[in-house]
Amino acid sequence: MSKVIMVQGTMSNVGKSLIVAGLCRILKQDGYKVAPFKSQNMALNSYITDDGLEMGRAQVMQAEAAKIKPSVYMNPILLKPTNDIGSQVIVNGKVRGNMKAVDYYKYKTNLIPEIKKAFETLEEEYDVIIIEGAGSPAEINLRENDIVNMGLAEMLDAPVILVGDIDRGGVFAQLIGTLILLEEAEKSRIRGLIINKFRGDKEILQPGIKMLEEKSNKKVVGVVPYENLNLEDEDSLTEKFDNNLQKAIDIVVIKYPRISNFTDFDVFSRYENVSVRFVDNCKNFKNPDLIILPGTKNTIADMKWLRESGLEMKIRKCENIPIWGICGGYQMLGEEIIDSYGVESGGKILAMGFLPMKTVLSKIKTTRQVKGKFKNVNGIFKKLSGKSFTGYEIHMGKTEPNEKTNNKKENFEYSELCKDNILKDKALLERLDGSVDGIFVTKAIESGARDIYGTYIHGIFDNDNISDIIIESISQKKGLSFSKMCNFDYSEFKEKEYDKLADLLRNNINMKEIYNILDEQS
Repeated sequence: MSKVIMVQGTMSNVGKSLIVAGLCRILKQDGYKVAPFKSQNMALNSYITDDGLEMGRAQVMQAEAAKIKPSVYMNPILLKPTNDIGSQVIVNGKVRGNMKAVDYYKYKTNLIPEIKKAFETLEEEYDVIIIEGAGSPAEINLRENDIVNMGLAEMLDAPVILVGDIDRGGVFAQLIGTLILLEEAEKSRIRGLIINKFRGDKEILQPGIKMLEEKSNKKVVGVVPYENLNLEDEDSLTEKFDNNLQKAIDIVVIKYPRISNFTDFDVFSRYENVSVRFVDNCKNFKNPDLIILPGTKNTIADMKWLRESGLEMKIRKCENIPIWGICGGYQMLGEEIIDSYGVESGGKILAMGFLPMKTVLSKIKTTRQVKGKFKNVNGIFKKLSGKSFTGYEIHMGKTEPNEKTNNKKENFEYSELCKDNILKDKALLERLDGSVDGIFVTKAIESGARDIYGTYIHGIFDNDNISDIIIESISQKKGLSFSKMCNFDYSEFKEKEYDKLADLLRNNINMKEIYNILDEQS
């Protein structure tokens, strides 16, 4: 049996994911086989495992911290919101269907066997499992049939550490208020409190900590300083959306209402003198050097929003700025998006028309890891030609050249996926659909000074040299020195950030208390 400890929070975005990741790295450093676990995750950032299954990226980040391969057993239930009242329900990496919130609330207890099976599978391999809750355990309207906070803690007999966010204010009220709203049995599970994101002198905080411990009868096991760590965010509340500072090279990512997998672009923000701005209005658009249309959980609805917001016209007018579309953003670059089966919102819409293709949304979801290489890329990013990449696909649609524009098919570049998972180059395939027969690698169409690129592949920019080439190419266009943009190895950079996170927690959390809680389970 694995030893367990659970990290819950007073609300969303208090830093639970990073606390779990930091504990995973510490335990790994101390010689334990450790894994993360979150029974239910609501997020639009997802990842595809080696076996083609979909899971939340937060648990992928935590698995990286633990230096293990991500597995859907670490996140058996993933909810991907499609609109304000419903989500796509993914269980053990596979789509179960779309459900309204009220229907899922009634259905979710049926998934308890799946949660237990996933956890038991991890128990067979790991010494310690660090469990992450979701939202707050004090959401009393959701207490009945809870499968992710105190309901899960009871199910797995897990001791709990409760985390509050002092940076957002009212941390003492957060922690005390949460405890007051818990049942006595739930309250007894909480073995310690953590105050997270503290700025300033801890000595000033001591009177408050003393009173908090007296009123709660719980130990404060850590006060963690605010630290700007460059690790992936799970939550749509992520602070990266607030950045509006332009640097020497400026990349604009369009922030639709239903943006997904926005971590695809984290690599660019690691370069010195490169800004990555998430923009949702014309006022903040300004004059970027690269425009990225990211993924979306509702392509037609967000295409409509792009048009109504005025950003589509803004993008059209920037004729000398290259565009790169990823997944749903790639679909928007075509001429038409059709949703006959109501996979997302139903209906059809004229897209931006930059590329001679159309997308038909299908009931079957494509989820797979891919390998390949760029063929003969044209335009500003021509140095990508021949470069290898790895990544993954997550999409419901098939994208094909329009019959009316088949005479333009020489602009397309494809590769064929062989059974041994090695990509064999093939100059011109007639299909462009992300099916098992072929995947879209990249495409560039020069329209005057305009370069348009698109792909279904998430994570493509994380590959060695690819982000370097993109920044170097823009640097040359602007007459800047690429060396001043800060060339680096992204994988090595992330490893240092995980170690930095572990050091932060070691220095500010009473790890002896954490180990005492674990040792009691011997």
